[in-house]
Amino acid sequence: MIDRQAQADQALVLLPLVSRMDSARAQARLEEACGLAEALDLVAVEARIEPVRKLYAGAYFGSGKLEALAARVSELGVGVVIVDTALSPIQQRNLEKKLKAKVVDRTGLILEIFGRRAQTSEGRLQVELARLSYERSRLVRTWTHLERQRGGRGFLAGPGESQIETDRRLISDKMAKLRRELDEVVRTRTLHRKRRQSAPWPMAALVGYTNAGKSTLFNLLSRAEVLAKDMPFATLDPTVRAIRTGSGRKLLISDTVGFITDLPTELIAAFRATLEEVREADVLIHVRDMADPDNEGRKRDVIDVLKAIGAGPQSGQVIIEAWNKADRLDAEAREDLLWRARATSNRPEEPHAVPTSAVTGEGVEALMNLVDAALSRDDFILRVKAGPGDAAAIAWVHEHGEILDERSEPETGQVHAVVRLSQADAGRFSTRFPGLGQSVRDRS
Repeated sequence: MIDRQAQADQALVLLPLVSRMDSARAQARLEEACGLAEALDLVAVEARIEPVRKLYAGAYFGSGKLEALAARVSELGVGVVIVDTALSPIQQRNLEKKLKAKVVDRTGLILEIFGRRAQTSEGRLQVELARLSYERSRLVRTWTHLERQRGGRGFLAGPGESQIETDRRLISDKMAKLRRELDEVVRTRTLHRKRRQSAPWPMAALVGYTNAGKSTLFNLLSRAEVLAKDMPFATLDPTVRAIRTGSGRKLLISDTVGFITDLPTELIAAFRATLEEVREADVLIHVRDMADPDNEGRKRDVIDVLKAIGAGPQSGQVIIEAWNKADRLDAEAREDLLWRARATSNRPEEPHAVPTSAVTGEGVEALMNLVDAALSRDDFILRVKAGPGDAAAIAWVHEHGEILDERSEPETGQVHAVVRLSQADAGRFSTRFPGLGQSVRDRS
């Protein structure tokens, strides 16, 4: 056996396979874990699936498996072992003792990536709160002197207070402070959301698995320049922009944080202000990476997270699927994708879908037509009759609605227009220009 110093930037990636999982999904999950490791600048020198017949409370794996893994860690000379599952604090501590390497579970891995990606003060607050919540239960593996008694006076430690009690109290105090700061963030974001709602323009939110292409699509639609890279969790902080559909409808579109399998509950709780953008949206555009062999599994994961935050069809929201990265498919796969997308229009139980490429722009116009149609469900048709002195009314409907028909009478100077408006805009028009419009519900 080769005896060498462990490399801190090299990792062994393990996927414990406890329940039944088909080989394609297991391999996709393992590749995802390697991608998460690379996002932390770790080199995955080996990645392996480890079947587990029985879970052990002490160290997750049985003694025989532990011995084999310890020998492999020593042989590879790695300094980090990534176990792609949720470990208890005791399991994590015991694994580190047995393997003689730093052990990181799935939750810790994702939290570390979030910590590196957060750019805004809000994002950093949310990540720090989630990290403290995670680490508070792991103090048992942080200190070697936890049972040492501290005496002294003052608020830091009372007589006989153990170090672990002191550290837990300090972390709890810091978490309370972060929650107060985040409550202020929630209040500010709520005010901004109410201001947008009073506009009032509908909202569409881009949701989907991490690295599915949401930010690239967002940049294409809004001509923005948010960070869009081929890496997990490139976007943590939501960005909202105003755009217009092909019909001229103005709407707000939001780019949101990507979802992932087994998204840590600490993150869902900490990012509640950010995820409100998803819950408040009128339409959800589910961006799916159709070049991913496990795209159906990824879809289920996204739906599970939506349910967890109280969003999705069960909450009355319309979902439209953007089958993204179609440009990466061969001709046969693309044809199959087009056929499947057309079939969704005849299946009311399934969301409508359109193949897209956020890189080439393929299918984006058709996607926005579906969004437009979804937002038009409650639209009103107004028949407007305006005289020569009502030019402001005609200009207003041109700006806020879709002109279906327009003609003028040269003799009288009157303008007759048929315009499609949202329910809110129809009400605003009637209030601002009373008597000029007659409302007829669109029955097309």
